[in-house]
Formats: sequence, C-alpha cells, structure tokens
Amino acid sequence: MSKLLKITIGDMLKQQARDYPDSDALVAPYVGARYTYKQLDEVTDIVARGLMGMGVQRGDKVSIWATNYPEWVITQFATAKMGAVLVTVNTNYKQYELEYLLKQSDTMTLIMMKGFKDSDYVSHIRGLCPELNEAEPGKLDSKKLPFLKNVVYLDSDEQPGMFKWEQLFGFAEKVPQEELEAHMAELAIDDVINMQYTSGTTGFPKGVMLTHYNLVNNGMAIGDCMNLSEKDRLLIVVPLFHCFGCVLGVMAAFTHATAMILVDAYSPVKVMNAIQEERCTACHGVPTMFIGMLDHPDFSKYDFSTLRTGIMAGSTCPIEFMKRCIAEMNMSEITITYGQTESSPAITMTRTTDPIEKKVETVGQHVPGVEAKIVDPETWEELPPNTQGEIVARGYNIMKGYYKMPEATAQAIDEDGWLHTGDLGTMDEDGFFKVTGRLKDMIIRGGENIYPREIEEYIYTHPAVRDVQVVGVPDHRYGEEVLACVILKDGEHPEEQEIIDFVKEGLSRFKSPRYVKFVDSFPLTASGKIQKFKLREWGSEVLGLNKEEN
Repeated sequence: MSKLLKITIGDMLKQQARDYPDSDALVAPYVGARYTYKQLDEVTDIVARGLMGMGVQRGDKVSIWATNYPEWVITQFATAKMGAVLVTVNTNYKQYELEYLLKQSDTMTLIMMKGFKDSDYVSHIRGLCPELNEAEPGKLDSKKLPFLKNVVYLDSDEQPGMFKWEQLFGFAEKVPQEELEAHMAELAIDDVINMQYTSGTTGFPKGVMLTHYNLVNNGMAIGDCMNLSEKDRLLIVVPLFHCFGCVLGVMAAFTHATAMILVDAYSPVKVMNAIQEERCTACHGVPTMFIGMLDHPDFSKYDFSTLRTGIMAGSTCPIEFMKRCIAEMNMSEITITYGQTESSPAITMTRTTDPIEKKVETVGQHVPGVEAKIVDPETWEELPPNTQGEIVARGYNIMKGYYKMPEATAQAIDEDGWLHTGDLGTMDEDGFFKVTGRLKDMIIRGGENIYPREIEEYIYTHPAVRDVQVVGVPDHRYGEEVLACVILKDGEHPEEQEIIDFVKEGLSRFKSPRYVKFVDSFPLTASGKIQKFKLREWGSEVLGLNKEEN
C-alpha cells in the first residue's frame, strides 16, 4: 500500500467492474446467488436508484437487520453509491436494544429479515411500531420512531406495512441512471457512509461514523497484509454487522477484486462445505469457529487444500491450536488483527510471513498508513519498549466521531488526533504489539464485545434487585464469561436462573450471564468506588475457574 486512496466506494466498485468484469464478486451458495464484479456493479446501481426512488436522500440513515444475506452486501454498496448512511444492526438484538438504535440513529429506512435464533424481528418491530399494521408501505407514522418511514422486508412471506425487497427494482425505474451518476459525482471521500453501534462504560451505545476514506483504505491495508488478489476467494461467515464482516471481510476483498463467499450464519458443516465447494483460499473467524471445525467428527472428510490465509481475531489463540489450523486446515499464512470499530477497525496486524510465535504472542505491527504507540494512561507520555500502557492510534482510519455525541468523541480522540483505545498493551523493539488488559470494564466473550453497564442497567429493572455489578470471569472455550453479582432487596429470594432468563428475554442472548451470585455487598475503595477487579478475582475463585482444565 504505497499511498492512501482518495476514491469513493462506488467509484472503486465501477473500477473493479471494468478491470475484472467476469470475476466472481459475491457468491451466496446457500441461496444460489452468484454475481460477477460487473453484475454486482449493475445490481447495486439499480438498488441505489431504487432507494432514491423510494425517497431516500444523501445523508439519510438506512438500517439493515439481517444475517449474511447477499442483499446485505448489495445494500452496503448501494447506500455508499447514493450517499445514504448504512446503519448496521446486531442480529442478536431484541426490542429494547432495537428501539434505542433506531431512535438514536434517526433511521429513516429499515431493511430486515424475519428473525434469527430466538429473536423474532417482525414481532419486535411491530411491538415498537404498532402503526405498521395499518400503514401503507412507505407512509409509516410512528409515535416512538418519528424518523422511520420505510420498512423493507427480505423474506418471502407477506408483511403488512412493509415493502418487499423486489419492489426496490420497480422504484429504480423512476430514477434514470444519469441521475445516480450525477449524484455519485457529488459525493466526497470524507462523507459518512457507515454507522456501527458500540457500547461504552456509560451503557449507552454510540454510533461510530465511518467514511469512504476510512473504509476503502483500511480494507486495502488489511487485504495487503493478507496478500489478497483477484485470484483469492474469501469465505465470510463472521457477521456483516461487525467490522469483522463488513470491513475485514467485504472491504478487504472488494479492494483486491477478491471473490466474497457468504455463509448466512456459522455452523461448522456449512462453513466446511462452502470452503470445499467454492475452493476458498481464505477464511475469517474467531478462535471458537475454527475449534468447532477442527473438532467436528466429519472434519477429515472435507478438502481444505485450497485454503491459504484468513484472519483470526476476537480473542487470543493458544499456540497448539494455531499449529492445528496451519497443519490441518492448510492455513500457512493465517493472520491476526487487532483494532476496534472506532478505527475502521484495524490498527495492527500480523503479516503472512510472520513466524507462528508472533501470530500467537502478539497482534502484529501497525497496518500501513496508521500510527500506533503505547502511552502512560495518566500523562499520555509515550513509553519505552516492553512497558505496559494504553494503546493509542492515529491516521486515516480514525472515525469521524460518535453520532450526536460530541463529548464522548472528545473523550475518545485527543486534540492531536490520537484515538485512546482503552486497551492496555506493550510494544517491543520491532514494533510488535501485545494486548495485556483493559482500562475499561469490557468483557470479550467469543469475539463479542460485552459492556457490563448495559447488562447492569437492564438487571436493575428486575423487581427483586437492589444493586448489581457485572464482571468477566475466565472461560476455556470463550475466553471470558459473564458473572452478575447481585444484591437483592429485603425479603426477595429469586433463583439464579430467574435472573439469567430475565436477561435472555430482554437483551441479546450472548449478553446473558453464565453465572449469577447473590452477595451482601461489593468491595469498595476508601473513596467508595466499587473494585471490579476484586469481584473478578472473587468470582473466579468461588466458581473454580482459575483451574487449567476449565
């Protein structure tokens, strides 16, 4: 990556369509969808015009709530072409979480599937907007969500008040191609075209605003570190609503004219089938996904000879397990990436040629075009090699800010442009970074970021709960699990499972505590501040989680 690219996503897709018209761009074998780069450019033009014909304008928010459907990627490019902002919705969300996101983001159009796992999306949106039942599609007037006008439905059954996806193609007929092209010519590389929600210690999720410039260049840097080219075929099963899917996956592939092979949701057999049938050369995943394949009873029946590379991220990987990925899945050039949504997301990454020790003991060196260093969390002075401090980053990849949250933005990015990650780490003499801990209370469970404050605020609403603190405790399979330490109101005696079920009903399943412990008090500092690290130590001890076999 010799210099930063100053091009919009739409213009770059047109460039790839000219240079690689007949190469596979987007393949979803589970639904029989297959687009070349020329076809992907054409269909995303039509959907962009369809959105314009529906009344979506530059800067309007278009939320998408679906697993890895081909329509997800088509929407990602279509919104970028016509200048709308794609808001990515976590597929685990339930009504409580969805309401906040749609309201805070000022979402005007929601594109959605029927539901996923234990979450019925249709009942959630109808619960928020009962007006949908009587509304004419496109004319929703919701009391709770005044900005929301259009709901577009991806699945085949009929849903009152919602457009079908196919109707976008009819709307496109109202908008000439020349109008879209004039629209595209007016876009700037610093326009926000993607918003992803990340929680914080306050418990209020924040919309991270990312631009063409952020995403094109981070995608290019990531793909360069993997040595991607038009000959590669990248399997994308990590969720598209995460940066892992829509940047480390889609943007890394598309900037290198690599084929994107979608799997809608993770299952070992689905992924192994797709790798074999589509001759994939790369595959992304969190460690638990690779473990699920390697330990599957039918693993030996599949052909992994085409695999070469991929990204493992989300939690650290034991060296013996990494050796198995290399030996048994043929991933000799597997890489590790570290970053966060606020940095588009990649800050550091190992290269394909790095020795295995660097891939398991470090998160690599800074990616091209990005600065990264270790500073004292109090003074912000840069620290010498191998000294623990906060990881900070600066460069083209840093977000434009949090949507409608200038104070939170100022707390995250200092006056010199450095993003303060909240992660503790070290950097050695060769520029390899290690992540050693966190300044913030975030829990990482199997690659999912979990923010205790959000769970605490929800558990507070349980009628039996007086106070609660949520911490992460060690787990062999997922890296960390959620422990809720609860102080009950006088006379209340719920079972632990009741608290767990209460959270499962109201929040995404992965946020529900694995463990609940009822306590009389929390450990405090002299000034009265709760010492979460002591709760973590106590919980790990009481639950017997410090043992090797856990």
